[in-house]
Amino acid sequence: MRKGFLIKTLIMTVVLATVLTVIILATRGHFSTASDRTTQQTFFEQFIIAGGPIVWFVLLPMSLVTIYLAAEHSLTIRRKKLLPEGISGKIIETIQRFGHRQLATKIAEDDDFVSTAVTKAVTQGRGDWFRMKNVLAESLQDQAWELMRKIEWVNLIGNVSPMVGLFGTVYGMIKLFNAIVIAGGQPQPAQLAEGISIALVTTFWGLFIAIPALAVYGVFRNRIETLASDAVLEAENIMPEIIRSIKKQTQPAQPEKSQPIREIKTKSIESLHQPSQPQ
Repeated sequence: MRKGFLIKTLIMTVVLATVLTVIILATRGHFSTASDRTTQQTFFEQFIIAGGPIVWFVLLPMSLVTIYLAAEHSLTIRRKKLLPEGISGKIIETIQRFGHRQLATKIAEDDDFVSTAVTKAVTQGRGDWFRMKNVLAESLQDQAWELMRKIEWVNLIGNVSPMVGLFGTVYGMIKLFNAIVIAGGQPQPAQLAEGISIALVTTFWGLFIAIPALAVYGVFRNRIETLASDAVLEAENIMPEIIRSIKKQTQPAQPEKSQPIREIKTKSIESLHQPSQPQ
């Protein structure tokens, strides 16, 4: 748990540092004079500085946040963590050794799909089969929906980034037409370059962010659905063992067989008719 938190903190720190560095470098490059720039532009100048503030402050941070979310989900949404191999056998063995009443205590530290759902079913089911089955299904569904809400941020970025790119395209075209008006209808190519670069670079970044983001969202969505479906099958193998444990602990102890009253009376009468032993 602590290791995962440290990894996510490190990734977030790297993302923030990268965003700040790029913004500072882009700002300096944008406000530098033409004599300071080389005749052959670098990749940084073509695809970041030329895009303007829309790229620096909106699209570039969105791309780095997408990278962070993809890395975080890769650590948390995986089979080894959410549905470990042999988890149903482990829980069944715990029930057989300690009973269902101590099951919640023994697997309290496990946070996988099945352990969390079985713990809630045992603690909230009150020994009723139908109630436990409903609690189990609701718990698995809630866990799956919670993960779906987490990856929804990636889907949101994938859908919003093309709109931001389109906004930059419109902004660049407006600047282009303004340059034409200012030049009296006969502008120089250099006067049109800024508006064209903003229009094209923002569109490029919008698509560059959206395509991987939607792909990552689809991969993790399918993974969550598969893990949730497999967790249902694992949980169904555990429930019969819980029911057997409940019946075993609630079954009353068998009383010792007593002798019939008629047999007791017969023995007492025979003892009365027997002659007493002389002393």
